[in-house]
Amino acid sequence: MSAKPKVAFFEFTSCEGCQLTVVDSLQDHPELLDTVEIVQFREAMSEKGEDYAIAFIEGSCSRPSDEPKLQAIRQQAAIVVALGACAHLGGVNAIRNRMPLQEVREYVYGDRAEWFETYEPRPIKDVIKVDAVIPGCPIDRREFIKAVTHLLQGRMPFIPDQPLCMECKLKENICVYTRGKVCLGPITLAGCDAICPTYGDGCEGCRGLIANPNIEAMRQVMHEHGLTDEAIDAKLSMFLTNQIMALEEAG
Repeated sequence: MSAKPKVAFFEFTSCEGCQLTVVDSLQDHPELLDTVEIVQFREAMSEKGEDYAIAFIEGSCSRPSDEPKLQAIRQQAAIVVALGACAHLGGVNAIRNRMPLQEVREYVYGDRAEWFETYEPRPIKDVIKVDAVIPGCPIDRREFIKAVTHLLQGRMPFIPDQPLCMECKLKENICVYTRGKVCLGPITLAGCDAICPTYGDGCEGCRGLIANPNIEAMRQVMHEHGLTDEAIDAKLSMFLTNQIMALEEAG
C-alpha cells in the first residue's frame, strides 16, 4: 500500500483555470509527484479514486445539487483546500447575486429558464468547512507549490493578511493611479507578487478583501479618479460581490 498522501482535485462552477495552473506547476516541480498520490484529477487523468485525504476544490457552489457532492468530499477528506477565487469567494459567478435570480435565468435561458438548475453562487465555505484557501484568479503557481509543501510538512498554508499595495512598494512599482488607472490594491489581499500592477494594470481584487477594508475610502479614491458610482460598483463586483454584500448586511 502506498504511504504517500492521497490527493484529489474537484471542480464545480468555474473555468478550471486554477487546475490548469496546477498542471503547469507540476511540470515545473515534478518532484512533488514523488511525494503524493493523485487519485482523481479530471484535467490530467481519467481514473477516479474515491480514497483520498486531501481534497482541492475549484469552483463555486451554484446549484442545490452541488451541496451533497461537497458534503461527500468533506466527509472523505481530512483536509479540504479551496482552490482559487470561485471556491474562495464565489468568483465572477457571483456577479449576478445582486440581480433577481429569475430575471437572470430568463435573460440567459429565455423560455427554457426552468430547464436548468441554479441558485445564487456561493463560496464553498458557505456549504462545508474549509481548512485552507489558495486565493486568486487563477491561483499563483508559487503559492500552490508552497501550500502543498506546507501540507506535506503537516502545516496549514499561510496567507498573510496585508494589502497588495505593500507588495507593489516592495517591487518599487509606480502606482497605477499615477498613470490614470484605478486599482483595488488598497483593499485586496496580497500574495500574487502584485502581478497586475507590475504589468501596468490595476488590481481587480481576485484574492479577496483584507480584514477590515475601508470600502468608503476606496470608493472616494475611485471617485476622485473619475469613476461614477455605477463604474465603481462594477469594479467592486468583478470578484468581490459576496464579500461586499456581506459587509453591507453587517452594517
